[in-house]
Amino acid sequence: MAPLSSLLVTGCLLISTVTAAGTETPFLSFPSPWTSMKGDTLWWEAYIKAADFVSQLTLTEKVNLTTGTGWEADRCIGTTGSVPRLGFRGFCLMDGPLGIRYTDKASAFPAGINVAATFSRRLMRERGEAMGEEFRGKGVDVQLGPVAGPLGRVPQGGRNWEGFSPDPYLTGVAMAETIGGIQSRGVIACAKHYILNEQEHFRGSVDVRIDDKTMHELYLWPFADAVKAGVGSVMCSYNKINGTFACENEWVQNYLLKNELGFQGFVISDWGAQHTTLGSALGGLDMAMPGDGGPQPYRAWWGGALTEAVLKGDVPQWRLDDMVMRIMAAYFRVNTGTRPEINFSPWVNTTVGPVYYSANASWQVVNEHVDVQANHAAVIREIGAKSTVLLKNLRSSALPLSKPASIAIIGNDAQDPPGGPNACKERACITGTVAMGYGSGTAEFPYLISPATALKLRAEKDGTVFSNTTGNWDLSAAKAAASNASVAIVFAAATAGENFISIDNNAGDRNNLTLWDNGDALIAAVASVNPNTIVVLHTAGPVLIDYARTHPNITAILWAGFPGQESGNSLVDVLYGDATPQGRTPFTWGKSLQDYGDAQLMFTSPTPRTPSQSFPEGVFIDYRWFTSRNISATYPFGHGLSYTTFSYSNLTVTKNSSVAGRFPPQVEGQTADAPLFGSIHLEDLEQHTAPEGFNRISPYVYPWLNLTTFNSNVTASPAVTDFPKEAQDPSAQPILAAGGWQGGNPALFDVLFTVTVDVKNTGDRKGVEIPQLYVQLGGNNNPHFVLRGFEEVPLQPGETKSVSFNLTRRDLSNWNTDKQNWEITSDKKAVSVGASVGDLRLNATLPL
Repeated sequence: MAPLSSLLVTGCLLISTVTAAGTETPFLSFPSPWTSMKGDTLWWEAYIKAADFVSQLTLTEKVNLTTGTGWEADRCIGTTGSVPRLGFRGFCLMDGPLGIRYTDKASAFPAGINVAATFSRRLMRERGEAMGEEFRGKGVDVQLGPVAGPLGRVPQGGRNWEGFSPDPYLTGVAMAETIGGIQSRGVIACAKHYILNEQEHFRGSVDVRIDDKTMHELYLWPFADAVKAGVGSVMCSYNKINGTFACENEWVQNYLLKNELGFQGFVISDWGAQHTTLGSALGGLDMAMPGDGGPQPYRAWWGGALTEAVLKGDVPQWRLDDMVMRIMAAYFRVNTGTRPEINFSPWVNTTVGPVYYSANASWQVVNEHVDVQANHAAVIREIGAKSTVLLKNLRSSALPLSKPASIAIIGNDAQDPPGGPNACKERACITGTVAMGYGSGTAEFPYLISPATALKLRAEKDGTVFSNTTGNWDLSAAKAAASNASVAIVFAAATAGENFISIDNNAGDRNNLTLWDNGDALIAAVASVNPNTIVVLHTAGPVLIDYARTHPNITAILWAGFPGQESGNSLVDVLYGDATPQGRTPFTWGKSLQDYGDAQLMFTSPTPRTPSQSFPEGVFIDYRWFTSRNISATYPFGHGLSYTTFSYSNLTVTKNSSVAGRFPPQVEGQTADAPLFGSIHLEDLEQHTAPEGFNRISPYVYPWLNLTTFNSNVTASPAVTDFPKEAQDPSAQPILAAGGWQGGNPALFDVLFTVTVDVKNTGDRKGVEIPQLYVQLGGNNNPHFVLRGFEEVPLQPGETKSVSFNLTRRDLSNWNTDKQNWEITSDKKAVSVGASVGDLRLNATLPL
């Protein structure tokens, strides 16, 4: 690729990114690359099928597949138009990342943050497979998940729990495994929210100013893993990035995602994140959701408006063909066998209702109540248990429990929710135990096993005297119950969610890191009277619990996160030792909000209509900040105890001598010229209008032209003259040096080193250790440690296993903004292996 300085003379529109030093780095304006970037066999085969299908389509049929039919207008959260002539129904898109939103007889899985806490590739994959089976069983084509944005820049971020971890490596692994699981069952996964949607406050208007290095090394990293895994779709986010909305941002969508990462699938707008006809089309968007919301006469930015823009030449035909090819290729990549029909409606829970809810039209059977749960409760229960993090276990007699004489369960968070687990729409309350956050990332509980219910059953089985105090505010009652029990288990919660809901003035994002509903006072009250107090936390992320860590009467602390429908059963499995604790905290527990450094949530803006936010911390978030600034954490990233102990020995580093060179090999060549599928005839505009006598359903979005307003430029905002000619250029583009394959330059994934360590169970119980590999990249601008490997290692007492980690070129590289490529710098590099970033046992230098 030519140096950036030589590109500045071309006269093209330049997209700027702010560097850490405050200067701006320009990027050439790129059209959406034609989808001939190299990909795996599944993509090649899918594109052959897509080409045959798209070649048969008319202009309006193509537009129909790119545009949603409107909010609440059809059978799914998002539905595109169809192709009746070919017997192809529209695409059904449904939330969300932990189960099917707004439907019955489907499972409520543990949240993403929980599956990350298992540090288990196996469970990540199995959860994806189970969710994929359920979505397909309901007739859904696209599952809106998994989530890598927000990554988790700020600890109180409202939607962090939907994703996995603020560490990009852990999130990347979880994304790849989840996507592989979902798509193996015939459902298109949607990686979201792309990108930098890191808080709920101002999410639809904030302009995030990001430097190129931070983008690549932190926020883009897990999306690269998603693309490498073959993800079929990506959802662009609400926010602006360096001045341009994400869904219209050429740098983010065309340059980074479609060219550098070689993304072969289609980009979906978040619901309402599209703002223009031409800007979104030329900026790389492929499917508009939910479809409505634009100006008259079409009430949509696409639909008939896109048809008009193509006929006028403002949006070239190749760009429309590219959109539809991407959509259909993703469909053919994952679709296996007969495509199930949609058998539910998210808008009504009755059997009979309107197919077109917003129009109250076409009443018939819309909910067939198909049970898709199968045996998924088993994996839900296993993930719930194995994601529970044993943060503290002060005395060997604390946990696991063994038929205690008496047990007191204290706190609202242990209880069955009044009115049932779905009484609060979108889970927007904390009346009863919290097992998921709130907002669009939720699912309906088919049932919810509360901790109090599960513990009572276990107590009855063991002959343990059981008492249950349900409230959080009567501290005298809590003390009375706790003082008479041999074990007091006190529950507390802190939830979070999406900003269209506020709970106690928490508008999605948490206002602070304290426990909700008087939880901190409740814990202190119970611990003041019972010397064997166990704390269980259901939270969306870290809370300030250093007082509990140091309290001598608090003998154990467990973080259970948002474990889903089997919550109580999973917890009992861990408390009584029926399941081996293996959860490791996927985030850092700070002692104060200020400990998290420059990565702070923006609650207010001096310019509320045009808020702007920089990320001054760069790549230094979560444990990267704590370790680099030598800040002591309550509990470090990766920490988690077991009921046994482990030792590490014999660290060895083996260099792969067959792979040489500091830099990835340069990728040469160009994409193909953009082909056309079929022809568009300008001389007969009426062929693009609604058929005579067609009965429209209002407010349904259609693809047909409005001849009355055809010459009024209603779609041209911004005008096509605001775009450089390159934005419409169908000619071949150079493949970027960092690109060339799905996920990036294939040489990035060459294994340079293999690190091996022996792990031994030195206790008298079986256990699972999670050895973690951290790399020191060296230099002054890198964190002290970055996670680059982990394994799930089950061990019997006295057993030793050898564990190997492969380090790729990507794992050891930094992003060079000037060269627009990854490079392994000359700085000294080392590896450390241990039980957490705060408990590293063995170290070695890499022989570069």
